[in-house]
Amino acid sequence: MIETGRLSLRQWREADKPAFHALVNTPAMTAHFGGPAPQAKHDAIIDRQIEQQARFGHCMWAVELRASGELVGICGLRIGGHPGTPVPEELEVGWRIGEAHWGQGVAREAAEASLSWGWANTDRSRIAAWTVIGNIRSWGLMERLGMRRRTELDFRHPDYPAADPFGAMIVYAIDRPA
Repeated sequence: MIETGRLSLRQWREADKPAFHALVNTPAMTAHFGGPAPQAKHDAIIDRQIEQQARFGHCMWAVELRASGELVGICGLRIGGHPGTPVPEELEVGWRIGEAHWGQGVAREAAEASLSWGWANTDRSRIAAWTVIGNIRSWGLMERLGMRRRTELDFRHPDYPAADPFGAMIVYAIDRPA
């Protein structure tokens, strides 16, 4: 679907579920998501992405290395989907890249490709991203992508109890280039 110098961003397949779960279910990968989770939770993430692709023509796609076909993470665009928050209809760019590929520019390359696709294929005036305040690597990438903090869009994630610090989302956004 989308190719960069090193990566392919493509639609998900049912067969990706075990590899995705193994990739994202490590203590380091889940440190900002409340810790490791059962495979059913990660399968549901892929099911939601497959549904978003069918419904909107985009999702947070499977990211693989072009040279080997190895699944290295997830990155792309989705509709916010958090009713009762300031972001229910925002177009969100997001990523989770396996820790073996951290520090190699993979997340940035995939996110830049996703943003470019979003500007070329949607009429959105901005694209947002969110994470917990402690996820410095994630919001640092948001800043390197040219996104700016939008405190008026910060929210409590509805999937986390009110006192859970993993539910406090900070939001960044970037406006459509002129």
